[in-house]
Amino acid sequence: MSQCAGRVVVTGLGAITPLGEDVASTWAALLAGKSGVCTLSESWADELPVRIAAPVRTDPGAMIPSGQLRCMDRSQQLALIAARQAWQDAGAPAVESDRLGVSITTGLGGLGAILDAHDILRKQGWRRVSPFTVPMFIANGTAAWIGIELGARAGVHAPVSACASGAEAIGYGIDMIRSGRADVVVAGAAEAAIIPMTFAMFGAMRALSRRNDDPERASRPFDKARDGFVLGEGAGVVVLESAEHAARRGADVVAVAAGVGYSADAYDVAKAAPNGAGVVMAIQQALADADITPEHVVHINAHATSTLVGDVAEAMAISQAIGNAVSGMVVSATKSMTGHLLGGSGAIEAVAAICALRDFMAPPTINLEEPDDEIIATGINIAAEACELRTAPWPAAALSNSSGFGGHNVTLAFMAL
Repeated sequence: MSQCAGRVVVTGLGAITPLGEDVASTWAALLAGKSGVCTLSESWADELPVRIAAPVRTDPGAMIPSGQLRCMDRSQQLALIAARQAWQDAGAPAVESDRLGVSITTGLGGLGAILDAHDILRKQGWRRVSPFTVPMFIANGTAAWIGIELGARAGVHAPVSACASGAEAIGYGIDMIRSGRADVVVAGAAEAAIIPMTFAMFGAMRALSRRNDDPERASRPFDKARDGFVLGEGAGVVVLESAEHAARRGADVVAVAAGVGYSADAYDVAKAAPNGAGVVMAIQQALADADITPEHVVHINAHATSTLVGDVAEAMAISQAIGNAVSGMVVSATKSMTGHLLGGSGAIEAVAAICALRDFMAPPTINLEEPDDEIIATGINIAAEACELRTAPWPAAALSNSSGFGGHNVTLAFMAL
């Protein structure tokens, strides 16, 4: 059997984030430990208890024609930008439409679009509501726009699982290729929900950090003084390809998309299971799917949102799933810099995990001034500064964890070449 048979590889990366307009600038900022969190300048923020967030710093209007721009929600705009980047990074693969798929999603869909439409309806009447409101609002709109642009006919999908959506979309893309439905799949997620309603909803849950006077130090995964997450926006996209197809066209391969694990807590609609059992199951499934042992894992990009229960539960889960090998593995929580991109977070963090494996460098977890005692007790090695990753035993692997409301857990496993 060919060494390529059945393998799925990553041949392209794209991103637009609070730290940069593409993968290169985002990755450089992550390694440098820069924060994308800032004080909001919008007047509506003055009336809210939380006035900080991590917006993208590049105007999508500078990258998308105006005629197309006004037909899309901001989340769709960001997804399209990242997808175009990933497609070009992969060398714009020559692939039959019937063998090309898309798996790109969002956690909230076009929330901004539907709220804008509601305001127009209330103030100006139904005749002034945009005819584009429905396609701007639907959660599969991100996938649809990209599928149409690329002419993807093998299937266009948008799995939604709250903040695990981006990781699940990439996992679904891997499954599409493995099942023989597609040779190439463009996969990832976007979110753009820095709007008053989102702050009101999460603020009512006491889920957001209220460090309004110190925005760059507000997102504090694993730190004893953490007080909630910081809302971010952006998009991350990968081009997945069967190893055979990539080899035939001489593609540059970044990493192997080696495995995926899924689980559900069956515990609470909004709280993570405090024992982390669902995360343990997802990690173990990803390792088994990739046919590797915990000793091969050199890096984990943690979900770690800066919530009191969630960070401890994930640290416990990592320690249990990796076992004695945990001390030789480096954990990074990149939400400390990007904020929490909700449904888009798993895709951005998958891109970061792939870059870490490509360069054998782990980005830091910033603002980790005094680790939580319960997290210290788990023995996990959290990177306080950017550091080199070990390369043995081979093949070296990196994991990316994602979890979402409803108890969804997804772990993606990538292997170095």
